[in-house]
Amino acid sequence: MPYCTQADLIERFGEAELLALARDESGTAIDTAVVERACDDASGEIDGYVSAAGYTVPLATVTRIITAYACDIARYRLYDEHASDQVQKRYDDAVKFLVRVANGTVKLGISTGPSSSSAGSVQMNSGRHVFTGGGF
Repeated sequence: MPYCTQADLIERFGEAELLALARDESGTAIDTAVVERACDDASGEIDGYVSAAGYTVPLATVTRIITAYACDIARYRLYDEHASDQVQKRYDDAVKFLVRVANGTVKLGISTGPSSSSAGSVQMNSGRHVFTGGGF
């Protein structure tokens, strides 16, 4: 599941901007496949950094900061080679944050390992009997 959605991008940047970046063939609607690909790419980029810090990916708990940075990364990808200085700066800020997460200087405030419900079980085996019932 991606860390941001088309709805998140519209909420943050407006439908007009998203329509300009990802117009479908009719020219009147947003191409959802293009937006989904950008969101998936952003999530993959984030996973690369956070997994280096020991977090299990994809993240089971998506914090607001991860969603915000996923939106900035997806937006940057949608702009392709035509990103404005503001879009570039927001992308750069996202990467700087993710590098700090990867280096362990910033924590996401979520568990780094698998949840307890998915943890492995313990199995014991008594082995062979050393003593018989007749004494020591």
